[in-house]
Amino acid sequence: MKKLILSAALASAVVFAPAFTATADNAKGKAKSEKAVKADKTLKVNTASSKIVWNGKKVAGEHSGNINIANGNLLVAKNKLVGGTFDIDMNSITVTDITDPEYNGKLVGHLKNDDFFATDKFPKASFKITSLAPIKGAKAGQNNYNVTGDLTIKGITKPVTFPADIKVEGNKAIAKGVATVDRSKYDVKYASKSFFDSIGDKAIDDNFTLNFNVVAQQ
Repeated sequence: MKKLILSAALASAVVFAPAFTATADNAKGKAKSEKAVKADKTLKVNTASSKIVWNGKKVAGEHSGNINIANGNLLVAKNKLVGGTFDIDMNSITVTDITDPEYNGKLVGHLKNDDFFATDKFPKASFKITSLAPIKGAKAGQNNYNVTGDLTIKGITKPVTFPADIKVEGNKAIAKGVATVDRSKYDVKYASKSFFDSIGDKAIDDNFTLNFNVVAQQ
């Protein structure tokens, strides 16, 4: 059961690799879109300081781990995020809640094989923001933007939307938040009720979460 849980959870890890273009509506889609602005700064993602934590659940429990950003850039104009690109290293997937080395290794291996992310065929995932909308009334330390972008996993691209706390100060930008992703949209079928109706209590949730903290600077 733990093997099933962890595997689904990892779907979360693959997720985060943003690129920003300020052209979206607000959280409810009612606000005017911001006009695209030409960037005046390119900030490189600090992969050592940035972190993505995935979490996946099942009725019987949950698992979590980390995954690395391989590279990326954020584009800034007039002290606002307006563009960028990110790649995720799918082979960097780890599990942090299982201490037994043998069991840990088996679960990581399962997540990398064809049941899940087929990392030998698809070693990278990517995420490109297509719109970014300010959240009205957001205070310091709260999610202040709704971000929508194209997430690519296993060669399949689908839109994803999530709230984020984005801060730009001079030559540094920080983005924090939690994104929810539906793995079934990316042909990650293992133990999914979306594909196997009779799996019962062995099913793993299709939705997983990614808790991210991305730092970029010149």
